[in-house]
Amino acid sequence: MRWGVPVVAVAVVGAAVGAGPVIAAVQGDPSLPDRTAAQLLAEVAKTARHQAPPAMSGTVVETASLGLPALPLPGGSSSSPMSLLSGSHTIKVWYGGDGRVRLALPGPMSETDVISTGTGEAWLWQSDQNTATRYKLPQGTGADGAKAAHTALPTATTPADMAAEVLKAADESTAVTVENGQHVAGRAAYQLVLTPKDTSSLVKQVKLALDGENYIPLRVQVFAKGASEPAFEVGFTQVSFSAPAPENFAFTPPAGAKVEDKTLGAEGAPSGDKPAEPDGHALGKDAGKIRTIGKGWATVAEVPFSLADLQRPPATGEHGKWGNGDPTAVVDSLLKSAKQVSGPWGSGRVIQSKLVSALVTDDGRLLVGAVTPEALAEAAGQK
Repeated sequence: MRWGVPVVAVAVVGAAVGAGPVIAAVQGDPSLPDRTAAQLLAEVAKTARHQAPPAMSGTVVETASLGLPALPLPGGSSSSPMSLLSGSHTIKVWYGGDGRVRLALPGPMSETDVISTGTGEAWLWQSDQNTATRYKLPQGTGADGAKAAHTALPTATTPADMAAEVLKAADESTAVTVENGQHVAGRAAYQLVLTPKDTSSLVKQVKLALDGENYIPLRVQVFAKGASEPAFEVGFTQVSFSAPAPENFAFTPPAGAKVEDKTLGAEGAPSGDKPAEPDGHALGKDAGKIRTIGKGWATVAEVPFSLADLQRPPATGEHGKWGNGDPTAVVDSLLKSAKQVSGPWGSGRVIQSKLVSALVTDDGRLLVGAVTPEALAEAAGQK
């Protein structure tokens, strides 16, 4: 929960997906064989869960239009992970197999890179701070270097990341169809259209485009109710399924750079980190106890949370880690747009964007879901 209200949106949007019996052929040149929605869901799930990414490289564009208020992000900081909360941003990705992964988040005057070398270590390089963090990976990480790289830069979302979230809780709460004639980044693709049945969901549809040859997710679009354009989209604009050059996965800190060493634990967190106090911002002694209420698209996450914690100054080095963005300032900005609410459960403040609602209660809870504020209030009353 280190990102508080805004980034929880991305995870919660990835709610339940069902497998329908619809059959469609994807038209175009070249044409793709017929596949049912159930077959396509099974293929992408198998690819995501049981196979390492194939050797590939490409350019991903992530666009967020969540309807959030203006956020206090410093000028020229588009290489900060925090900047991904709004606007359009480019991420470059390389997968070389054998645990070799590189993610690059370029900005106009800076760049943030994560490189998993395949030799038991990963680097986080932030050019604007001239700092490099070397992560020692647990033994046996091997081909799971992609997970390690994404742990170091958790908000660098790729189509595969988002597709994995969407497919985590597949059940009967979604109608699934297949659209014809899709092409993404020059590749013929199947496109699954996932429509929630739950009326309390803020999500109208999720469109998941899969490469017609290897079923790798090429694009994910999330549409809010009442909108014709996606509120969140991440997709390849260019992709090549050939092996990247080995030098893409090598890294040597420049002369004069500050270098820090850390060890990733078994759960992918730096050793010694306390779940209750991520990045120096304590959310309370029980912050690791996240409760979920409801299921499918109506799932609500609840975590202990105190507004008093937002008054704490950022921990030393935190600004550098997040590219000069201050999570406290971002959450404070969001809370200014909050609406005071009350009910049998108590009182608090609610924030609603196109795709997510968040309720901060006066008794020390944060409830978040891709649902209406009314659904959050109902969840707040459940013990």
